Amino acid sequence: MEATIPTNAKSSTSKTALWAGRIISGLCILFLLFDAVCKIIKEQHAISASKALGIPEGTIPGIGVTLLICTLLYAIPRTAIWGAILLTGYLGGAIAIMMRAGQPVYFALVFGLLVWLGLYLTNSQVRNLLK
Repeated sequence: MEATIPTNAKSSTSKTALWAGRIISGLCILFLLFDAVCKIIKEQHAISASKALGIPEGTIPGIGVTLLICTLLYAIPRTAIWGAILLTGYLGGAIAIMMRAGQPVYFALVFGLLVWLGLYLTNSQVRNLLK
């Protein structure tokens, strides 16, 4: 007798949890898109804040493009897991830079957790993986 594990098993989630996940993910996406665009268009506050952390001005638009790509992958349901993985790396780099500069790291850390919480609440594959 063989045991089979269904690969497309849907984990049930309440409507409240689903909407909470959508709201959390949506707010994360909006903020990350705003941050990426500010870096790409070289908005003065983004440039001065990045320079204060020791990031060369010439690399800031490239960082913005990287963030934009990661965020777009996270925003598309089919590629959301890849986007969350890439955003985790991006935010890990932000934590490293903040630590090196002697700044508090809680914002990037909490933001990384929110990215995964939103995905956990909306994506049955992530929930099944963590069971």
